[in-house]
Amino acid sequence: MSDPTRPQQPRIIAIANQKGGVGKTTTAINLAAGLVEQGARVLLVDLDPQGNASTGLGIGADQRHLTTYDLIVDDAPLTDVIQPSTIPGLWVCPANADLSSADIELVANEKRSFLLHDALRQPSMDRYDLDFILIDCPPSLSLLTVNAMIACHSVLVPLQSEFFALEGLSQLMLTIREVRQTANPKLRIEGVVLTMYDGRNRLSQQVETDARQNLGDLVFKTVIPRNVRVSEAPSYALPVLQYDTLSKGSEAYRALAAELISRYPAVASKEHA
Repeated sequence: MSDPTRPQQPRIIAIANQKGGVGKTTTAINLAAGLVEQGARVLLVDLDPQGNASTGLGIGADQRHLTTYDLIVDDAPLTDVIQPSTIPGLWVCPANADLSSADIELVANEKRSFLLHDALRQPSMDRYDLDFILIDCPPSLSLLTVNAMIACHSVLVPLQSEFFALEGLSQLMLTIREVRQTANPKLRIEGVVLTMYDGRNRLSQQVETDARQNLGDLVFKTVIPRNVRVSEAPSYALPVLQYDTLSKGSEAYRALAAELISRYPAVASKEHA
């Protein structure tokens, strides 16, 4: 039962697609940065053993003394794991390769699917006054991804503008439905965002048409273009919004953040002390 004396809790969104290379981590990093530009306070939880979201926000491997592995497997306090990024208002729960063994180590734990859910709702989190928590899921439908879906309010799905893109969505949708039926009845799909879009390419246009016909309003109006600046930014440990603020990629992620935050008037109107 929720505590009425606690401040408004952040919106938790899992960014998930079991297919790799669809722009999932890129979307997590740049959407987080875009939300901060809109005035939101954001925590990015890196739940991918590759730790790319941590690297992309400037948290080096030698700085990850405690990670999401410690949070989930060893019950470390979330406030001990969180690190500030170089962007004021954006924090990171970093990850590293230790997380790759979490599925096996948690098999015997009766609460194994709810560990992230409980960790993200610790009362000590209130000090951060967060508006959003974004979870960068691994590119698989593993126990870690199930933890994210049970922990979150909604799932945002990056969808690469390529052949067979929609077919790959079916298994993810089934998993979301199963989690809704068994563990998180309020779970919903936040939306599908088309990534790596090339407006000159007939295939990209066809994927967009098919997606909007099949999924309707679930598809964000904003599409993320294929953009070299977006690809370059992680090697400088920066979101593209900081790396090249005027690039097409920056404009697109800024628009996506604005589209998302417009759905939550309480966040848009909230004033932080």
